[in-house]
Amino acid sequence: QVQLVESGGGLVQPGGSLNLSCTASGTIFKLYNMAWYRQAPGKQRELVAAITSGGIRNYADSVKGRFTISRDNAKNTVYLRMDSLKPEDTAVYYCHAALVDSTFNSWGRGTQVTVSS
Repeated sequence: QVQLVESGGGLVQPGGSLNLSCTASGTIFKLYNMAWYRQAPGKQRELVAAITSGGIRNYADSVKGRFTISRDNAKNTVYLRMDSLKPEDTAVYYCHAALVDSTFNSWGRGTQVTVSS
C-alpha cells in the first residue's frame, strides 16, 4: 500500500514563501507521475503542478512563475516551492501519485497553507 505524507504547510504573509514536501512509502517512486493539487473552501480541487516520472513539469497558469515542483527519487520525495504567495493561494494542498500506466493512484491527506497578513 502506497502512503503519501505531506509536510511544510503553515501560515505565511502575502509575498512570502513556503516549501512543501511529500514523501512516499511502499512504492517504486520513480515509476510514478507526481503532482500537487489544492482545494480552497467552496472550490473544486485543482491541479497546481505536476512532474512526470521523466521529470517533465507542468503548472497551472495561476502559479506559473511563482511555484516550482521538483523530485528526488533517491528520497522518494516530491517538493513544491511556493514564492510570492497570494491570499488566493490559501488552500489545503494535496500530494498525488499515479503510475505511469494509470493503473493506480494515491492521495495524501493534505497540508493547510494559509496566506494572510
